[in-house]
Amino acid sequence: MEEKKEQKYYYTVTEEQEGQRIDQFLAGELKEQSRSYIQKLIKEGRVLLNERKVKASCRLNADDQILMCIPPLKELEVLPEPMELDIIYEDEDVILINKPKDMVVHPCPGRYSGTLVNGLLAHCKDHLSGINGVLRPGIVHRIDKDTTGVLVVCKTDLAHKSLAEQLKEHSITRRYEAIVYHNFSEESGTVDAPIGRSPVDRKKMAVEYKNGKRAVTHYRVLNHLNHRFNHIECRLETGRTHQIRVHMASIQHPLLGDQIYGPKNGPAGLEGQCLHARVLGFVHPRTGEYMEFEAPLPEYFQKLLEKLQ
Repeated sequence: MEEKKEQKYYYTVTEEQEGQRIDQFLAGELKEQSRSYIQKLIKEGRVLLNERKVKASCRLNADDQILMCIPPLKELEVLPEPMELDIIYEDEDVILINKPKDMVVHPCPGRYSGTLVNGLLAHCKDHLSGINGVLRPGIVHRIDKDTTGVLVVCKTDLAHKSLAEQLKEHSITRRYEAIVYHNFSEESGTVDAPIGRSPVDRKKMAVEYKNGKRAVTHYRVLNHLNHRFNHIECRLETGRTHQIRVHMASIQHPLLGDQIYGPKNGPAGLEGQCLHARVLGFVHPRTGEYMEFEAPLPEYFQKLLEKLQ
């Protein structure tokens, strides 16, 4: 088997480019690589400015010489597994999946099979973005194991970089539906509270005003099911880990079935929180057109709504 070699790129800084940060310059030249990945390569010493290692914040001068070495992608340690994927949409850049309940998105220590990535490797072969590491090819965002619904996966580095930027800018449309405990005093509202790792239990997230990152969730009541539960829609402005689950629990409306942030004695037979990623919308990385996709409510969710009326 032929050994893969690193790719080398040589640049000379022009007068017009003088004053730019080196990471900004390289991100502009290598449009299929993310700025964070370029910063990582700079930190690893794979970028030389005039034959010297530099920091990502280094400012450039005219006629500076830059050498950038991009290492070959590591061979993936996860095997392809043929599986039935509920594909909503697919083209050369992206694939939209309706993820079922109890499916892990990407491999993690102790679980290297049965994940969505295993199925994607079998379906897409070598056509997945390599930006996000060998265990998460194509994965630009994820949803929890027990959350269902629409998820976008990147097949090219161009798509990955574009969608990562849209996520960072909070311009992606993400609407979820959930069943939560207790009636609301208002039909709609916003939770604007930072989320970070819980100082009490490091396996959980929590509203953390000292060390958390800004998190904003807009919600509205879709249906008052009974005196105990409500069917709601949540629109994410940001995308922190467990954001909806943490935010709704923080205002005393934990998700039905969420035994981490809600009551331990959930309904019999319900595994995990009752949360569905219904709508996902973004600007297509190649065409520049806004596209929106929807995943219908899963059967278990519909049956719960009927049962709780």
